Amino acid sequence: MRLIMNDSGNDNYLLTPGPLTTSLATKQAMLRDWGSRDTDFIAITRRIQDRLLNIARVADSHVAVPVQGSGTFGVEATLGTLIAPGQRTLVLENGAYGKRIVTILERIGHQVSVLRWPEDQQVDPTALDAALREDAAIEHVVVVHCETTTGILNDMVAIGRVTKAHKRRLIIDGMSAFGAIPIDGDSVPFDALIASSNKCFEGVPGIAFALIARQWLELAEGNAHSLALDLYEQWRGLEANGQWRFTPPTHVLAAFDQALAEHREEGGVAARHRRYGGNRDILVQGMRELGFETLLADSVQAPIIVTFLMPADSRFEFTRFYDDLSARGFVIYPGKLALADSFRIGCIGALGALEMRAALAAVKATLEAMGIDDLASKATNQTSSLNRTGT
Repeated sequence: MRLIMNDSGNDNYLLTPGPLTTSLATKQAMLRDWGSRDTDFIAITRRIQDRLLNIARVADSHVAVPVQGSGTFGVEATLGTLIAPGQRTLVLENGAYGKRIVTILERIGHQVSVLRWPEDQQVDPTALDAALREDAAIEHVVVVHCETTTGILNDMVAIGRVTKAHKRRLIIDGMSAFGAIPIDGDSVPFDALIASSNKCFEGVPGIAFALIARQWLELAEGNAHSLALDLYEQWRGLEANGQWRFTPPTHVLAAFDQALAEHREEGGVAARHRRYGGNRDILVQGMRELGFETLLADSVQAPIIVTFLMPADSRFEFTRFYDDLSARGFVIYPGKLALADSFRIGCIGALGALEMRAALAAVKATLEAMGIDDLASKATNQTSSLNRTGT
């Protein structure tokens, strides 16, 4: 895969979970101006909706509702629209984005129960089963498929099976998974799945969307706490004439349309999962050879983003490490953990083996510039004192 640089050579590789590196064709799709009521633009919106439903294999049962804004806009819009006042929701939390879901529900004023796990532990379906048996008032379950706090992958098939057995509705934050991690309505009977344009589909930021069971959305009129984030009204408007209620980010949608076409041409979810998995394997092996330690066990590490523990070596200074890598053309992410000092490196975007190996070379060169040739990784026991079960 050739390096993706613009003519001026100042386009860094984004080793992050979004925004991320996009293809040249996706960038070029934004060079045309669109009228939001033009027939061609209405066709773009419809094509995006149809493709998303087909990828999830729910075209016969669900509808795709886009909304302006980041992924969090999509999460709040979905929760606020689908969950009626007075209904209780159970959130399965093992990272910062699960915590954010709890905050959203509390801010709206909804009743919330929470099952919590440490950030380096998967959600336990047996704990979910017990919670649903004990509390008949719980009507909805919300979970993050891939928690980019750490890069951990939750078992959606098992969670979906338990939720369905108890006849509760399942809402999935699939932000950092949908498009690259296999999931569909056959294997996971979800009632709503939320994601955005700028993650595994390799579009640009500005659009979130929810795939919602049509029968559920039809009952959601009047639930929303917000005018702009009312997905019921957004859906009704798009169904009526294909037009957005408020000005859409036309250039972002055109880029998303192109990114979805590239997703299909590459081979869909399976091909993207394969490429990202290869990126992860190259990254993890190379970083370990340089002396870095991963937070997660390989068995639960998603091919999206990898968390590395901060080295104990006194010569290692993260700010300089970050800045030097950026100067060499690679942007990474700071850590987001409560349990250990860390940083994160993403595996997604329009990148392949060539770019991942170049990133490792940049890490090695940066360490050498810091005077480090024998990096000693931190052997941390911080996680051992944490509670390993849901609470």
